[in-house]
Amino acid sequence: MLETDQRSGGIDSNREGIVANEDGGYTIYFGPEAPEGKESIWAQTMPGQSFNVMMRLYGPLEPWFDKTWRPGDPELVQ
Repeated sequence: MLETDQRSGGIDSNREGIVANEDGGYTIYFGPEAPEGKESIWAQTMPGQSFNVMMRLYGPLEPWFDKTWRPGDPELVQ
């Protein structure tokens, strides 16, 4: 776990304020400061320090197993 001011480093479907995008996917932001209005889908990082992103699936569907679906790569947002 990162040593941050945030209570939890994890974001999951039980977190208040999590809402799917129009395409059914989810956007999660990582950075030292939360983008305005995106606090519920933000994981705090420490400037100058590395971090890891992990994903855990509960009850994945067939596309996960036959490899026709995979999560997208992280994208830099300014």
